[in-house]
Amino acid sequence: MSATPTTQAPPVAGPVPRRPATRKRLVPYWLLLPGIVWLLVFFALPMVYQASTSVQTGSLEQGFQVTWHFRTYWDAFQEYWPQFVRSLLYAGTATLLCLLLGYPLAYLIAFRAGRWRNLLLVLVIAPFFTSFLIRTLAWKTILADDSLLVDALGALHVLDVTSWLGWTEGDRVLATPMAVVCGLTYNFLPFMILPLYTSLERIDTRLHEAARDLYASPATTFRKVTFPLSMPGVVSGTLLTFIPASGDYVNAELLGSTDTKMVGNVIQSQFLRVLDYPTAAALSFILMAIVLLMVTFYIRKAGTEDLV
Repeated sequence: MSATPTTQAPPVAGPVPRRPATRKRLVPYWLLLPGIVWLLVFFALPMVYQASTSVQTGSLEQGFQVTWHFRTYWDAFQEYWPQFVRSLLYAGTATLLCLLLGYPLAYLIAFRAGRWRNLLLVLVIAPFFTSFLIRTLAWKTILADDSLLVDALGALHVLDVTSWLGWTEGDRVLATPMAVVCGLTYNFLPFMILPLYTSLERIDTRLHEAARDLYASPATTFRKVTFPLSMPGVVSGTLLTFIPASGDYVNAELLGSTDTKMVGNVIQSQFLRVLDYPTAAALSFILMAIVLLMVTFYIRKAGTEDLV
């Protein structure tokens, strides 16, 4: 007899791994698309347009043409370098003042405010509830010749020192470098306080307790613990203050004089009054390049890239 063939059961297949759906893989890119389009339309394209404008020649009546005239950059810098120096000096001074004023206030809000913390934070951002222009115009009244502040500074002989330094003119503060720096400091102070507060608020208070257990004085605790750990906030605050302050023109226009004009005033005048678009565009790119180099050098020297 022939043996009957036996049928073998088919092998049981294990679970087949499934690839993630194509749509799911594309979700992050779709979410990034609006931001990318926004940057292209409102940042990249205007930059390209301004770059092409900076190498054009001609006039508004005859029209401008791209002739790759790169000498515009050198001519613009050679003519307006005092305004560049003045802008960086005013912005740097205002940034330093913002740091000196903002750090104690941010420290107070982070560690000592208690239940008043939210109220103090609201007061910090309260100036944003009004127009930048209105806030700056208010300083014309504060720094007027007959104001209480100017009288107090004169009585304390502060104006004698600032006049010797060339920041004021006798007993007059308005239309001087000091007025411009005061406006810059006031308008950009919140940009310093908020990053500092965020950085300080992240510090674990147990580190302060450990420093006290090791018999560290308050000054040593601040120097060895608090300030190093708040460096990301310091770097962020100084950048958020210095960069917009260096290109500002409203404070110099409203609180200064012809001798305190910043490079932002020159750019605004070249665009809207002189109608020399290539020079205005070249000045804008020169300022951007200078600030970018300074920021890169500053971040490397600060030793931190963990920006808040």
